[in-house]
Amino acid sequence: MTAVTSGRHPYLDHPSTIPFAHRGGAADGLENTATAFRRAAGLGYRYFETDVHATADGRLVAFHDPTLDRVTDSRGRIAELPWSEVRRARVAGSEPLPLFEELLEEFPDARWNVDIKAEPALAPLVELIRRTDAWDRVCVGSFSEARVARAHRLAGPRLATSYGVRGVLALRLRSYGIPAALRAGAVCAQVPETQSGIRVVDRRFVRTAHARGLQVHVWTVNEPERMAALLDLGVDGIMTDHIETLRTVLSERGAWA
Repeated sequence: MTAVTSGRHPYLDHPSTIPFAHRGGAADGLENTATAFRRAAGLGYRYFETDVHATADGRLVAFHDPTLDRVTDSRGRIAELPWSEVRRARVAGSEPLPLFEELLEEFPDARWNVDIKAEPALAPLVELIRRTDAWDRVCVGSFSEARVARAHRLAGPRLATSYGVRGVLALRLRSYGIPAALRAGAVCAQVPETQSGIRVVDRRFVRTAHARGLQVHVWTVNEPERMAALLDLGVDGIMTDHIETLRTVLSERGAWA
């Protein structure tokens, strides 16, 4: 089975199931670095997933964690450090942290799924999208439904957004026939397969999303059998750390575009 919704926003203009390189393809330990995104682009990926934090002086860094501690040779909270210090950190001891603006410039044909990790990054991200006219290239998401809703209000209808946790819960309830309010304006639901042991993505959920014109993107899927099962359900996108594996699975189905 293939995805059944083409999407109403230009960001979703893709002829088949969308393969997302999660953090550029995090399996090699160079997550959210220009090197990782270059490798994904070299494999034919067009959609990248990343995260953003704002430094103390308002620079927008593509990085997942609130602190530098886990994956770099530096320490400290990004929000409390100026860019002049953050830029000296090295992922895996060798790769610098990129500014999101640099990634938009280096990969002009790429589309970005951006998770706003903290409130201070919201306004700088919207302003960057507006300044670079990247409306068709960026989809904004967050675990916080309120944060995504604020981004949508600030940017207007040209901004593609996904649902946060509260929106996904409402969509799940609706799939069981239980009334639940849903924010207008989202173009997709980006979800894990399961949450706290409860199944999120099944045929009922995908059907309900598609009936509302929403795409379903699932994260983070690294095993080929799980990828195949989700494709059989008709999901519209898969985010993976193992970018070669997903390319192989989609190619075997004639769905690698």
